[in-house]
Amino acid sequence: MSKSLKLFGAATLGVAGVMVVAVNFADRNIAGMPAEPQLLGALPAPEPVETAEAPQGLLVGAAQAATSAGDGKFGLGRTALPEEVAAWDHDISPDGTGLPVGAGSVEDGEMLFEDNCASCHGSFAEGVGNWPKLAGGDGTLNHADPLKTVGSFWPYLSTVYDYVHRSMPFGNAQILSDDEVYAITAYILYSNDLVDDEFVLSNENFTEVEMPNSEGFIVDDRAETEYPQWRAEPCMEACKDEVEITMRATVLDVTPDQAGSEAEPAATEAAAAPAEDAAPAAAEPETAEAAPAEPAVQEAAFDPDLAAEGEKVFNKCKACHQVGEGASNRTGPELNGIVGREVAAAEGFKYSDAMMEHGGTWTPEELRAFLANPRQDLKGTRMAFAGLRKDEDLDAVIEYLKSFP
Repeated sequence: MSKSLKLFGAATLGVAGVMVVAVNFADRNIAGMPAEPQLLGALPAPEPVETAEAPQGLLVGAAQAATSAGDGKFGLGRTALPEEVAAWDHDISPDGTGLPVGAGSVEDGEMLFEDNCASCHGSFAEGVGNWPKLAGGDGTLNHADPLKTVGSFWPYLSTVYDYVHRSMPFGNAQILSDDEVYAITAYILYSNDLVDDEFVLSNENFTEVEMPNSEGFIVDDRAETEYPQWRAEPCMEACKDEVEITMRATVLDVTPDQAGSEAEPAATEAAAAPAEDAAPAAAEPETAEAAPAEPAVQEAAFDPDLAAEGEKVFNKCKACHQVGEGASNRTGPELNGIVGREVAAAEGFKYSDAMMEHGGTWTPEELRAFLANPRQDLKGTRMAFAGLRKDEDLDAVIEYLKSFP
């Protein structure tokens, strides 16, 4: 027998052996197809669960969708237990339905907001980077670029409570107690000048709070007025030969503004102007009688470099205060000429009673003490800022404010 025939014979015997083993395995281990296989729609429904304890290993929420058979169910899961439904039942209606019993003050809300919310929304709810602003925007809804915040846009306070309770703090939702949510909601109202600093929000007075834009919404009737137009047969005649872009977005703020470093030289030049003006005044005295005035002039000398540093520090103040040409009152008064100005003297701004009763003048020393810890320096102030802790920041921002006489 040749060598090739021996190899062919061995291969044939090997294949035959494998087939015998495979048939034997299938005969012993694989079940045959039943004559009347059970369809998915015909699966029996699970036995009802009578115990209050959730059974292990079953999907919550029975699947009730009908199958192609028309009268069956998927047979998966079970009916959710009352306590499981309650765990998701946080919705609060505009009329106060669903509000839990509780209360929280603006004072407590400030601390809670600083600990849980300020990293994204700012210490005064002014927003950080591209995180949402919760305060401000009053009177801007008719502008080309309106600022939509809780104070300017939201029609119902219940939405604030509901969302904070359900979804905040970001990444650690539902850790706040009912009282803490009331306090944070009260602080957001305070940040929008809708309540005073002694206000306490509770389930009893919740519906008494009137939101400025409560009348700014209408019933959505598009299902009746517009949907029929969209669902008509599309026009397929007189189409344009080409499509061109005729308008572009005017606001592209999806990334943080990086132009700050470019603006610094201009700000420094502007800040230096008062120093140049002051130079001739310092040089004018030539007689001995004018000599005693020199130390005072030297003490008041303007430092443009320090003012440039103060411009950066003032970024913490911009959410509430404006300076420069066209500055106006916002959450806080405009600060042009604040150094040396009488306390509570900004025209048209509604100051707290404590500020009105303070009296005096904003000297650099008075400003320094106030900005270091506003609430401790002036009891009853509505200014919610925690204060500047670094001496160099206090020196810099006061120097910056001097550049706006």
